[in-house]
Amino acid sequence: MSNFNRTTADERAPRYDAFTIVLHWLTALLVPTLFAMAQVWDFAERGTPLRLGLISLHVSLGILLAVVLILRIVWRLLTYRRIAPAVSGLQHVASTLVHLVLYALMISQVSYGFLMRWASASDPEFFGLFSIPPFVIVDPAMRRLFSELHSATAWAIIAIAGIHAVAALVHHYVLRDRVLARMMPAR
Repeated sequence: MSNFNRTTADERAPRYDAFTIVLHWLTALLVPTLFAMAQVWDFAERGTPLRLGLISLHVSLGILLAVVLILRIVWRLLTYRRIAPAVSGLQHVASTLVHLVLYALMISQVSYGFLMRWASASDPEFFGLFSIPPFVIVDPAMRRLFSELHSATAWAIIAIAGIHAVAALVHHYVLRDRVLARMMPAR
């Protein structure tokens, strides 16, 4: 068996690299911003500049989130064994499960957003600079389903990300370990 890309726990870094940290905090900023925007535009009258502007900004930031997710996944696959686990046992299992669920939900969320736009015959636009044509043909009758899935998934992401954030704060302020510090920019 080859030892290529295998490292022992003591050879792995105790904290995340700068690129991983930037991608994490960019995701942590984008997710609640996108969620809040969707909640706010529900109070604006249909067709108003405010509502249309919020939707346009939401779509652009959603595309940015898609790019960030792709970068996170590729970077994680390339650097998987370079960081030592923060916790062990059941905490490690729970942490891994939460991260996998968050990734799955965010990938689903971005996918539903694209499918919803394509079903409405409106290519997602990135700040008016370019649009993303459909990768698949989407039946316009599916738009409502994708919209409902997009909304339900958003609530699930917010709930699980909230639990994730609370757990990080418990580790930092109650358990006083290095779990949160590993994801903070170096001083």
